[in-house]
Order: sequence, then structure tokens, then C-alpha cells
Amino acid sequence: MVSKVAIVELSDDVQGSFKQVFKLIGKIDDLNTVDRSVVIKVGVFDHKKSQHSTVSIVDAIAKSFNKAPKIFLAESDNYKGKGSERLQIWKSLFNERVVPFNLSDDTETRDVKIADEKIGFSHIVFKPNVFVSTHVLRSSERGTILKNLLGLIPDRKKMRFHKKLETTLLDAYEAIGGIDLAVLDGTYTFSGLTSEKGIKTNVLLVGRDAVAVEAVGTTLVGLNPEKIPVIKEAMNRGLGEGDVEKIKVLGSSIESLKEKFRQQLA
Repeated sequence: MVSKVAIVELSDDVQGSFKQVFKLIGKIDDLNTVDRSVVIKVGVFDHKKSQHSTVSIVDAIAKSFNKAPKIFLAESDNYKGKGSERLQIWKSLFNERVVPFNLSDDTETRDVKIADEKIGFSHIVFKPNVFVSTHVLRSSERGTILKNLLGLIPDRKKMRFHKKLETTLLDAYEAIGGIDLAVLDGTYTFSGLTSEKGIKTNVLLVGRDAVAVEAVGTTLVGLNPEKIPVIKEAMNRGLGEGDVEKIKVLGSSIESLKEKFRQQLA
């Protein structure tokens, strides 16, 4: 099956942009059901910085799963502090159905093997729950959508896994049964992992193949996906398509946006 990635330019009607995405890549009726809760793994290293998906994007993701009985906004502890503290970024979205969930506080865990370590992953990240990964566009060779999976490790000492990052991320990917929907929030695009202020780019990338979304996002910010270690290893494991030439890109063209990004990010 050909991997599809939708690229749409964000309007003020963010929910409308998501509806446009699903017209391009196809409906998510198999994911949006009354029988499956949804885990939205937000990527936020430091709540005092802005390098994370916006409230409006996360809200639009949640509303796209209007049939789901429960939607968990998930993050874990790190050396910067508690996951529950960082999740307060999205507190305006919390209600009876959309709830914050600190993966590090879960006592109901399942042991999985991650980079030769036995790690207890929260029970909510496994199927049949739907797993959504959302992060920002950024020029980093360590990735975004896939790098977000490092946050599934519940303890604070995650830095030890950076020495074997690709193995760690893809072991996690396989352990949970994959990412069901990948959402790259390009409201702003960031330079590297640590920049505090992004450049306004107003673009949204969404797909069912997380590796393909990672590859297209990497291309937009001027990097070569064939040289990104986690994309290369994901392809070696058969987890997704990292060759942009083989990905069906729908909506806005890569070439037109690459030129726009080149001028804005210069």
C-alpha cells in the first residue's frame, strides 16, 4: 500500500484544516470508534518553551476522534520535572472525556524490551487504544514524530538512551504496535532541538505512516531523510516508507513549500 502524507496550509479554522487532511488521505473511521480510546502523545521537553504542538492543533486532533470514549493527553516525567506539570499547557482542553495522563504515574504497566532493557510501559499506550504522535516541525537529525516515542519511557533518566537512540525509538514503536496517526504541527518551524522561538510557517502534515510523515517533514526543513538515522533504521525494519519519491504527497506540493521554507528559515 502506498504511504500517503497530506500537507495543508493552516487557516484560522484549524478543525477545517483537519477535515481537509482527511479528505486527502482518507477517513479514519477504523480509528474513530466508540470501542477505542485514543492516546495523544504530545511532545514537550520543557513547558517553559514553545517547542510543542499548539493548543489549537491538539484540540483539533481530539475533536477528530469525536466517537472515542476517552482521549488521553499523555506525557512522562523527565529531568525538567513532572509530565503532569508539562501537560498543563493544554489544560483548557481538559474535560470528562479529554484527560491528562502522566505515563510515569501509571502503576498498571506492561514490561517490554527496549534497547536491551526491561521497561514497564503504561497500559494505555497499547492496542486496542489508538496511538497518535504529535510534535513540531524542526530541523533536527534526531527526528520529531519518532523521537516523541522516547517519552514513553517513564523514568526521568532518559538521557542514557541517546547513545542508542534509533534502537530505543523503534523498539518502542514495535512494542506498542506502531503509531496510528502522525501529526506534524508546522504552525511554527524550529531550528534544532533547543531553539525557543520558531518561525511562523502555518503548515500541517498528517499521515497514517509515521515514517513517511517524518520523511516529508524532514525534507521540508531542508534535510535529507536518507541521512536521518531513525528513518533509515525504520525502513530497514520495514516499519514505514522513508523514500519521499515513493510517498504520495497530497495537498500542497513539497517543492513550493521548500522554497517558502528556505526563504523564511534562512
